Amino acid sequence: MTTHNSTDQADADLVLVRRVQRGDKRAFDLLVGKYQLRVAKLVGRMVSDRSEVQDVVQEAFIKAYRALPNFRGDSAFYTWLYRIAVNAAKNHLVARSRRPPTDDIDITDGDVEEAGVHVADLGTPESFAARDQLQAAVARALAELPEDLRTALTLCEMEGLSYDDIARVLDCPIGTVRSRIFRARRAMDAKLKPFL
Repeated sequence: MTTHNSTDQADADLVLVRRVQRGDKRAFDLLVGKYQLRVAKLVGRMVSDRSEVQDVVQEAFIKAYRALPNFRGDSAFYTWLYRIAVNAAKNHLVARSRRPPTDDIDITDGDVEEAGVHVADLGTPESFAARDQLQAAVARALAELPEDLRTALTLCEMEGLSYDDIARVLDCPIGTVRSRIFRARRAMDAKLKPFL
């Protein structure tokens, strides 16, 4: 995505936010429609129980709606929303006294490609088996990362956020974001080396 498109998207989001702040509830529905799937994918990487993911997503959007009157536009709307979603997922895990998932993370072909892992698909049973093994290995390796590393890597590689945006979402210095992503990539590389 180019910077121009990112700026256009941020401007369009800000127009919708301003409409919501003036009382236009339909504008919020448009924001929900635009980001619901992305937020659900993000939350789904933190909360393993699929039936609870939608509850956390709904909670995140409710919190965002309630906080929207205070949104000043210092950051992009999606960065602000992702921070709310990450915090809602963390709060959910704490409230349930659960640790983040250690297995059973559903990663699609698109997610694997977005993460920079490409599997040659020649259409043979062997290639399908190799792809499935690699996808399972990526899912396991990602799930085994500590929550802070997994979240930073997910926001960077799968959600496409910049380091600045990730720092705002996670409410930490950009140096911490760089360190977490570096450590997560190094851990993933070590676990996936036999497959690549």
